[in-house]
Amino acid sequence: MVIYGTEQVSSEVIKINSSAGLAFFIRTVYLKIVEPCQIIKDAEFVHEKEEDILDAGMIFSVESKAMDYLARAEQCRAGLTAKLLKKNYQSKYIEPALNYLESINYIDDSRYALFWLNSRKINHAEARIKLAAELASRGIRKEDALKALDEFFKENSEFDFALKCYQKCQRQNKTPEKTVAYMLSQGFKYSDIKQIMQS
Repeated sequence: MVIYGTEQVSSEVIKINSSAGLAFFIRTVYLKIVEPCQIIKDAEFVHEKEEDILDAGMIFSVESKAMDYLARAEQCRAGLTAKLLKKNYQSKYIEPALNYLESINYIDDSRYALFWLNSRKINHAEARIKLAAELASRGIRKEDALKALDEFFKENSEFDFALKCYQKCQRQNKTPEKTVAYMLSQGFKYSDIKQIMQS
């Protein structure tokens, strides 16, 4: 691969025109072998050095796609990974791109988890244990989920959610037995359910 020309887009991003085809961008932190100062007009790279530059270009492409998703809404790492895999990006390019975005705080699973919890409470009344399981099913690490749940329950009462759940059951004309079964399935303690039903 011969470099036909370069443009410094930012302190870390370089636009490259080369014999490899169309122009592409790299973020210099993605280079493993080649020094950024070596990427100049008329420089030639072969074998592993050429591959290093092309890989950096692919990782930057993944980063850009991930940024598209992040511009629309808060995302978790597992969710972004799944979306990028569906777009046929390879894991070897996804991992370093998401590591970089995590390092600059564009991806934060505890922040995403808190965002998800606050969105979830609008239409659902669930106990902490059920919410923890839901977060785990979305690929949120235990420590990130615990941090978000602690923050969430500083502002929200689990007993209030239990009461909201009970009221939903009442609106649906559930029998007492079905109400208890449903509330238990939402993670609420039997003692809280009993207290609400007797009040």
